[in-house]
Amino acid sequence: MISIHKNTLLDLEFFTVLQQVADYCICSLGKEAVLHIQPIKHKEILYKELLQTNEFLASYQNNNRIPNHGFDPIIKELKLLGIENSFLEVEGLRKILSIVQTTNTLLTSFDKFKDYYPNLYTEANKVSPSPEIVKAIEALIDRFGEIKDNATPELFEIRQQINVVRGKINQSFSSALNSCSAQDLLDDIKETVVDKKRVLAVKAMHRKKVKGAILGTSKTGSIVFIEPQQTLQYSRELANLEYEEEQEIIRILKTITNFLRPYSGILESYQQYLIQMDVLNAKAKYAQSMNAILPEINSDKKLYLRDAYHPLLYLTNLKKKETTFPQTIELNPDHRIIVISGPNAGGKSITLKTVGLLQVMLQSGLLVPLHERSSMCLFDRVLSDIGDNQSIENHLSTYSYRLKQMNYFLRKCDSDTLFLIDEFGTGSDPELGGALAETFLEVFYER
Repeated sequence: MISIHKNTLLDLEFFTVLQQVADYCICSLGKEAVLHIQPIKHKEILYKELLQTNEFLASYQNNNRIPNHGFDPIIKELKLLGIENSFLEVEGLRKILSIVQTTNTLLTSFDKFKDYYPNLYTEANKVSPSPEIVKAIEALIDRFGEIKDNATPELFEIRQQINVVRGKINQSFSSALNSCSAQDLLDDIKETVVDKKRVLAVKAMHRKKVKGAILGTSKTGSIVFIEPQQTLQYSRELANLEYEEEQEIIRILKTITNFLRPYSGILESYQQYLIQMDVLNAKAKYAQSMNAILPEINSDKKLYLRDAYHPLLYLTNLKKKETTFPQTIELNPDHRIIVISGPNAGGKSITLKTVGLLQVMLQSGLLVPLHERSSMCLFDRVLSDIGDNQSIENHLSTYSYRLKQMNYFLRKCDSDTLFLIDEFGTGSDPELGGALAETFLEVFYER
């Protein structure tokens, strides 16, 4: 069970790493999930996350690419499915169809390439495909996201009648247009559309010569827009048919919504699965950006970081086209403490942060920028004291603050703790600070 205080995560800039990972997500829910990543408490879950991320990373280098996992969230649609007598809009059905199809495609792909992606296949195997959902929605919606004419016999008949009436409207309007044009009653634009209806652009001085319904005028008042008498009857008939069409579509939507209600739990699991795929893909993309790997994980409390890079420094320098120099650090049961000394701005703090950040990243399911021969272990607790911002906040002197912190660390540190402290012994005169540091180190070593 790992325990890492939020202050340690802040010291190590772990949340900045998460923001960079989130930038690789392709959906909003994936970004949100990444920003809430925490060090993983259970080893089995951690190993699974690391192996799945590593398989995603490997997929970029072979011909068995993992299919697209992008989707539009269906949070609103899932809520509606839980409300009695509610119904989904066509756009909601389209999003549900897309999520189900995307999930089914991924499940099929992982089944086909299970030898390449055994851990991703195991995860996919927990999700049940639902081809009946696809079949039901595709029977109603075309590839453009519109209700099909043949969704029901009633809708087919109504739309056939609508097409006939629209033909009559166009025919009668053309007749009126030709007649008025021959009499020079129209403006140069001749016709336009008002309230989705074709209207004649009649010169204002001739408006009484054209029978029909006035639907508006131009801004200057020189043109009157008239729906000719010949089309009015058909327009009323069309309005009635369009109302019948709307009611039939609502009936269809209610029927398919009721069909989908029992599947709401499955649909929620599909969305969660695709969020998981988005997070894994983002982790893998982030790893790819810095040549990160999954190192060997040992149970001997050995830490061998060969050619280790600080992720944030590496990526910053990469943008500037500047070189980042790696570091090699080793800890083992016989050498459990490293003391780094040197001049100011010599890289001591960045070395400390590199060790801590890589450890937290690994234990949060992220791959780390190391040489492939590196080896890492897992800690139950990570503690840090980097900087003295808290002493300012608590109105304590640096010396008092450090003593208070040391007391806390002495109570918490044990053989399964990674402890990082910067500027050990500061806040007092060098002789006293050195003596305190030596005493504390001896106690920590015994722990």
